Amino acid sequence: MKNVLITGGAGFIGSHVVRRFVKNYPNYNIYNLDNLTYAGNLENIADIENESNYTFIKGDIVDEYFINKLFEKYQFDGIIHLAAESHVDRSITDPLSFVKTNVIGTMNLLNAAKTIWHANMEGKRFYHVSTDEVYGALGETGFFNETTPYSPNSPYSASKASSDHFVRAYGETYDLPYVITNCSNNYGPNHFPEKLIPLLINNIINNIPLPIYGDGKYTRDWLFVKDHAVAIDLVFHEGSNHETYNIGGFNEWQNIELVKLLCQKMDNKLGNENGTSEKLITYVKDRPGHDLRYAIDANKINQELGWKPSVTFEEGLELTIDWYLENTEWLNNVTSGTYQKYYEKQYS
Repeated sequence: MKNVLITGGAGFIGSHVVRRFVKNYPNYNIYNLDNLTYAGNLENIADIENESNYTFIKGDIVDEYFINKLFEKYQFDGIIHLAAESHVDRSITDPLSFVKTNVIGTMNLLNAAKTIWHANMEGKRFYHVSTDEVYGALGETGFFNETTPYSPNSPYSASKASSDHFVRAYGETYDLPYVITNCSNNYGPNHFPEKLIPLLINNIINNIPLPIYGDGKYTRDWLFVKDHAVAIDLVFHEGSNHETYNIGGFNEWQNIELVKLLCQKMDNKLGNENGTSEKLITYVKDRPGHDLRYAIDANKINQELGWKPSVTFEEGLELTIDWYLENTEWLNNVTSGTYQKYYEKQYS
């Protein structure tokens, strides 16, 4: 019986990872640690909350004493670390909170793992989930690979780059068994509507403007969240220690082209006249330090572990839209109160 800690398991990506591990590995004890901040939502994993191999723990990875006691109590064999502050816009207005969670929080987990594993590292694994944004920005050509130099351009990406470096340093200095993955933009069910795709879906449903930064010609590589969960499962079990794997969708879209495609699909789903949603597009002041393009070379994980995306972007977008339209109560719950205040401040 393995004891596996998944941090941030009530969030967007984390909830899909927790569900997959609970259902696919009944011989594992899965512990979901989440502080339930604005983007953490127990509704995301309500369907598995009564499973015998699942335990939810509310707590903050920044609390060193709490983390040390948690590791002493449960003696985790594996850690999948997803808990993070992740929204670039929020990092611009409050960078220190990103340092606390993404750097200090990761350090607390590393130190706790090092302490309980020091006598025997065999069979242990610290899996750090990171982002492609640590690599900085690309021009019109080229791809990020696992040896691309780090060049973060936002407080968010700088905090993730720092945590990546500490994980790698603990591997070299203390022989801590780790793996790191750097993934491209995710989309899919349960995504908090501060990020582009769920924000647009919510706004179209409510017939309010669709805010697009700058000229909308920023390019991103997109990956369906359930494909990311499959990749995390694969790397956790079969990845090589002290290795980094880039995870991407082989799927680049300019923001404005993605928005127009989403508008077309939403009009079809809602029975609107074609072009109705596109009229809501509103260009707003650009984000400071906005990276032009991200693109992932995911050949390493494909060639070494046999992973590749299972759906095209168009298929994944259909599945995503359908989920939000079928879960309007979830959407209404997360877009009330403090979310609305944040939204008005960000896009007014």
